[in-house]
Amino acid sequence: MTAGRRLLRVASLGAALLLWQGLTSLDVNLWLRFEQFPTVGEVASTFAERARAGSYWQDLGFSLRRIVAGFALAAVLGVAVGTALARSKAAADLLGPVLEVLRPVPAIALVPVAILLFPSNEQGIVFITFAAAFFPVLVSTRHAVRALTPVWEEAVLTMGGGRARILFSVVLPGALPGIFGGLSVGIGVSWICVISAEMISGEYGVGYRTWQDYTVVDYPGVFVGMATIGALGWLTSTAVERAGRRLTRWLPSRATAVRPGAAESAKTRTREGIPA
Repeated sequence: MTAGRRLLRVASLGAALLLWQGLTSLDVNLWLRFEQFPTVGEVASTFAERARAGSYWQDLGFSLRRIVAGFALAAVLGVAVGTALARSKAAADLLGPVLEVLRPVPAIALVPVAILLFPSNEQGIVFITFAAAFFPVLVSTRHAVRALTPVWEEAVLTMGGGRARILFSVVLPGALPGIFGGLSVGIGVSWICVISAEMISGEYGVGYRTWQDYTVVDYPGVFVGMATIGALGWLTSTAVERAGRRLTRWLPSRATAVRPGAAESAKTRTREGIPA
């Protein structure tokens, strides 16, 4: 990323903060009411106070632990089941109907099920986080595997490769871009659901603390929680995207890819004796 793009992104964030400060400090009350919103300075002061307290970092640790556990489980099972559905007719017939019925159910609607099913709130929240990320990963993996050209598989078979070699040398590497697309979506949905689950049935966590601040009308604390959730979501999604770029670095980049029609144009110019 160039320095100009970085500067533009920082300027965009700064402009949003300035607009927020202006609307709240002037108590703008047109169609939208900003007179009860805390200012940027009040939120920053509350954040500095919270950052010095151990409870803030404890809540942060609880939320991150739940996200990591649920998302990791969803990534492993989502890729495995998605691959099985795409490559096995038996798996598609046995698991497909059940999964398609469960897929439209919002993960946050599973809170009562988690309360009844698991002996502790902690396990229930991890389950909801897993359910939120599982289906985006599964669907993206299934589509990515089905989209692979059969020529690669036939080439491995011709050279004497078996099913395991096809799976680990052709199917999974070829489907990686699609898989990481689902992982990027899944991590975002996981944050939405883990925060909601913490608000409903949690005892610790950023979502639980944000809801507690709302119940005692501590609006600066609510905005600190919102900013913390946004920062955590951005950091984790960036980590997933960077891991995806690292694992798929063998793919041609946009900088080195040949533009559509460029190769044919170069051949035509060569035939006509025109320098490329």
